Amino acid sequence: MRGMSATPTYVVMQPTTLCNLDCAYCYLPFRGDDRRMPVEVARAVAEAVEPWARDGRFSVVWHGGEPLAAGRDHLAALIEPFGAGIEHHVQTNATLIDDAWCEFFTEHRVRVSVSVDGPRERNGDRVTRGGKPAYDRIRRGIEALHRHEIPFSALCVVGDPRPGLATELYSYFLDLGCEVLGINVEELEGVNRRTNRHEAADVTAFWAELVSAWRHDPRIHLREVEWTLRFAAAVLDGTADEVLPRHLDPIPTIAQDGSVVLLSPELAGFKDPRYGDFTSGNVLNTRLGEILAGAAGTPWIAEFLRGVEACRSSCAYFGFCGGAHAANRYFEHGRFDVTETDHCRNSKIRLLEGVLDHARDHEPAAIR
Repeated sequence: MRGMSATPTYVVMQPTTLCNLDCAYCYLPFRGDDRRMPVEVARAVAEAVEPWARDGRFSVVWHGGEPLAAGRDHLAALIEPFGAGIEHHVQTNATLIDDAWCEFFTEHRVRVSVSVDGPRERNGDRVTRGGKPAYDRIRRGIEALHRHEIPFSALCVVGDPRPGLATELYSYFLDLGCEVLGINVEELEGVNRRTNRHEAADVTAFWAELVSAWRHDPRIHLREVEWTLRFAAAVLDGTADEVLPRHLDPIPTIAQDGSVVLLSPELAGFKDPRYGDFTSGNVLNTRLGEILAGAAGTPWIAEFLRGVEACRSSCAYFGFCGGAHAANRYFEHGRFDVTETDHCRNSKIRLLEGVLDHARDHEPAAIR
């Protein structure tokens, strides 16, 4: 896990900056503006990723704003330049999903992930631009997916992880019928400046409880827990060094205007007094492969890579997470060469400790 790869495994595409919701924890700076990606941007990216897709699985993740706010015709035009071997994913708040959108997902073979934070009372931060609860509209979209037998993943933001919550959430998502569940502890980043600092014991207990709920009825894939168990098994097998990739994935995020931000989609649209904006180029005038090839020399990325090396030399959890994410370092500390963040405490360190606490509490008495 040294340096950054010049070949990504996926790209994030922003078909529009607009979102029809106004969630309290959203990090996006321009979600009230309707700036749509020109088809020329999609064509430039499609040309660049075609050789990467020939060498293995490759994904395009449509992420906004709310991607469906771009409209079916425009999103279809953006997808069209990509070859048949590309996997398309969409992260959506589901409020716009209806029968016509479900037919679109089927026709274009788009994999769907829905953002919803659990039962109605857990979705207080997810509101319309008029400040009204969005939950009923989210559920109508999910019901449409079920009618059309479209499998979907779910992404849940947890603002206050503590004991007693995880069992409730897991039971809800079992009933919701998703195939995969990802849990994001709310992050301080972008325009969201709410604190994400919590008591260590509460967060650890939250993750331990989530493991227990999942083990009781493991009908859905639980993203964070299954990754942690995979790492723990590799440690026991003596193969932990093979879990992380050899190099960081650059995760190119292509903003609606074609500008490219690497490593953290959350940095798109922001500027720093030292570095200006965080773009490494624009696909309308420079090939994406060329942008990636020269990225390590970008000053803020070089600073981030120094921070990763600092994590390697100082943190016992480095083999598990590979270093804190760039956006979390920046928005929590204003720099990229720092090490520990509240995000990595909540979603890496406490996650691993919670899984291990569960294992210790449930191991057979004979081997205690």
